[in-house]
Amino acid sequence: MDQRLPLSRRNLLLGAAAFGVPAVLAGCGSGTPSPAPGGTASGNLGTVTIGSNASDEIPKKVLDTVTKAFTQATVKINTVDHNTFQENINRYLKGTPDDVFTWFAGNRMQFFAEQGLATDISDVWQEIGGDYTQAFKDQSTGTDGKQYFVPSTYYPWAVFYRKSVWKEKGYEPPATLDELTAVAKRMKADGLIPIAFADKDGWPAMGTFDILNMRINGYDFHISLMGGKESWTDPKVRQVFDTWRGLMEYHQPAALGRTWQEAGQSLAQKKTGMYVLGMFVAQQFPEADLDDLDFFTFPEINPAFGTDSIDAPIDGYMVSAKAKNVEGAKALLKHFAQASSQNIATKLDPGMLASSSKADTSGYSALQKRGAELVSKATHIAQFLDRDTRPDFASTVMIPSLQSFVSEPNEIDSLLTSIEKQKANIFR
Repeated sequence: MDQRLPLSRRNLLLGAAAFGVPAVLAGCGSGTPSPAPGGTASGNLGTVTIGSNASDEIPKKVLDTVTKAFTQATVKINTVDHNTFQENINRYLKGTPDDVFTWFAGNRMQFFAEQGLATDISDVWQEIGGDYTQAFKDQSTGTDGKQYFVPSTYYPWAVFYRKSVWKEKGYEPPATLDELTAVAKRMKADGLIPIAFADKDGWPAMGTFDILNMRINGYDFHISLMGGKESWTDPKVRQVFDTWRGLMEYHQPAALGRTWQEAGQSLAQKKTGMYVLGMFVAQQFPEADLDDLDFFTFPEINPAFGTDSIDAPIDGYMVSAKAKNVEGAKALLKHFAQASSQNIATKLDPGMLASSSKADTSGYSALQKRGAELVSKATHIAQFLDRDTRPDFASTVMIPSLQSFVSEPNEIDSLLTSIEKQKANIFR
């Protein structure tokens, strides 16, 4: 079954000048349920519980603040470290899950909907559908044609840098891979680590793989590869890893012992020159320095595809199949879908864009406006490796495989043979 629901530039431009997603990626939470700020709600829908992966300070504050404005029920948030939440999601949903849980659009949503672990919220979409473009609805729709997800925010991936550093050194945003390499060489000569890099948590390196594969082989091949329909031993895939290996000398060393937050801080502290990451890297910058943060889309490698594709993951909320308070859960999802809720999110988090086409973008920072423009101009938008493929393949195969490559970048052939063998056992 084809689970691909690509976002096209045409669909993205249907009704939205700008839109967005929270960067709820990482951090540590206590895992203990705690009521959202505001105490007892004035409504009569009882108590709604949320299983949340928004464990970093800013995303956690966003969720707390948005739920505080919900008055139809009392909300209790169970915050768990992002990676722990993701690694245990299958067991969690089959056990005693919360009513609502934070999750991801596209394939990741569809996988659990197909297993009967999510509640159909098509009735919610009958009320909120007018606030979203068709592209966002597509990414919220299961393979059965029903909706299971409400988008909240999104964020593009790009190459981030500090304008003041580049101006001082005379660097210019590269348009080709050769130009990127030339800039990286100049940075090394100037005493800068060219490319901030971290993969302690397993997922950040996926973004580098995604963009290299889309730049070299195009969006269609990338999505087909994620769907288990292409061979990992194909020379096209080997070219991706060969190209990446050629860039390794410019990467920040010891990446497997570093979190994305630490790599982001190195960029903020002017120790590194650029960083391939999502716009949520802005969370690691002091407010006074945010105007100095900018980005360029990853440069062209294959002229046949140019720079037509990017990653722009959509985050949001789902209702578990075992929800005890379905009525309250659906009411809360309607609240999350409101433009006013997403306006709060984009104001509190400089790395977010609102997904509602009715959200107020007039208060966007220059960075947020640039992010929205980047997405609107993209011909193809991927959701990110671990969201465009099966979750078991992403977690049990790709995370250790990419970490192995980062550790031993010369062992490409044996690595790709191993990935292909494991893929064949999973995609049956």
